[in-house]
Amino acid sequence: MKNKKIFIACDTKSVKKVINIIEETQTNKIKIGYKFGLEFFNSKNGRKFISKLKNKVIFIDLKLHDIPNTMKSAIGSLKDLNINYLTVHIGSGLKALKEVKKISGKIKIVGVTTLTSLDNKNLKEIGYSRSVKKLVIHQSRLARKANLDCLVVSPHEVKIVKKIFKKEIITPGIRFSTKKNDQKRVMSPIEAFRNGSDWLVVGREVTKGSIKKNLNKLIKNINQ
Repeated sequence: MKNKKIFIACDTKSVKKVINIIEETQTNKIKIGYKFGLEFFNSKNGRKFISKLKNKVIFIDLKLHDIPNTMKSAIGSLKDLNINYLTVHIGSGLKALKEVKKISGKIKIVGVTTLTSLDNKNLKEIGYSRSVKKLVIHQSRLARKANLDCLVVSPHEVKIVKKIFKKEIITPGIRFSTKKNDQKRVMSPIEAFRNGSDWLVVGREVTKGSIKKNLNKLIKNINQ
């Protein structure tokens, strides 16, 4: 399992809960990183807590989506943090993606394709004529052209994306059970890795209930 890597999604406003998540997920059986989204990053003490984290793989999931200058300024405002990965929406456009990549330094820029909460019906609702599959293929080509470091891709599109984008693939929408919650395109951990994912993002499946027990279940699933 040495090549299997997991980001634990710390989806909470509570620093105390994040500390507990980190403490309960320490293991030498698999590589663990921590993903912080808008909820924690924008909370009262979230950014300050992240700034003090050391010796951890840190994934900041802000999904930046704006004009090129604003996105560049946002990247600059994060340089004091020890960030390893940062998300930007590919929908921001090729120029914005290239500009961000130019100034990102050691931060790996992660392009977000089509959210796992969306399906073909949802895309039509917001004005897209392409299917999820065709849109993700197009987005992957843009990411390659912009020389991004990673892509966030649903487990269902990993196989086709890896033919286009040869760098790291991060996969959300991971479930042990059939319960999808607010996501549409989901898959089990072992299936996602078999499809070619480099990192999986796992939140509630680990952090809700007994964290150690859930983590062991995850490791067991991966090791099938």
